[in-house]
Amino acid sequence: MFIGIDIGSTTAKIVLMDSSKNIIDKIIANVGYSSKQVATNIYREILARNNLKETNIKNIVSCGYGRESIDFAKKAVSEIICHAKGVHFLINDASTIIDIGGQDSKVIVLNSSGNVVNFVMNDKCAAGTGRFLDVMAKALMCDIEEFGTLALQSKKPANISSMCTVFAESEVISLVAKSEDRNNIIAGLCESIAKRIASMYKRAGGKPKVVLTGGVAKNIGVLKALENQINMPILTHELSSFTGAIGACIISTQT
Repeated sequence: MFIGIDIGSTTAKIVLMDSSKNIIDKIIANVGYSSKQVATNIYREILARNNLKETNIKNIVSCGYGRESIDFAKKAVSEIICHAKGVHFLINDASTIIDIGGQDSKVIVLNSSGNVVNFVMNDKCAAGTGRFLDVMAKALMCDIEEFGTLALQSKKPANISSMCTVFAESEVISLVAKSEDRNNIIAGLCESIAKRIASMYKRAGGKPKVVLTGGVAKNIGVLKALENQINMPILTHELSSFTGAIGACIISTQT
């Protein structure tokens, strides 16, 4: 058995594979204060759920923000490489990955073999990330799970001009004070993220077929706004949150 573990800024993902690269089990959990502790917890949980001992695991590869803190992993690999491996495994003709995580966003361009050709990453600013949406959901007193559906109900998306999370929040508060329809504000926020990601897509030299991964892949409002910005359909996958861990797991079977 093989394990891949992706310790992101907000969630930790672990995947268990057999030697034939069949996904046997997977777990996702909030990171909280200690990435090392949550990694240990989900590692123990996946072993217990599958009646395995540590000696049954041939290799473990980690990736993500907390990859170096995982002392039981035998190798730490860049999340860029792991996302590429994971997406290629799930959708083998994918050419571009748009990954929107909790604290960063990235566009990764692949060749036909699933190897990384180029990438552009935003990890210096919360704009264009899941964190941006979380902040805005609180400002609008709205459940983040409803964001995408509400955005699609908008008749006229509001113009959110600032790309900075702090200033965008001020814009949102101002629009609320002016009694702007909440759905229009949410749609405007989705468009704001989409414009930022589309700019990264162009800089990276993105091309079809495009796959959206990360937690924000579940947000239909952002997905549709992105499709409009880059003028092409975007694929998602039911395992979109696990692509980094899947890629790490695949690497663990090869090393």
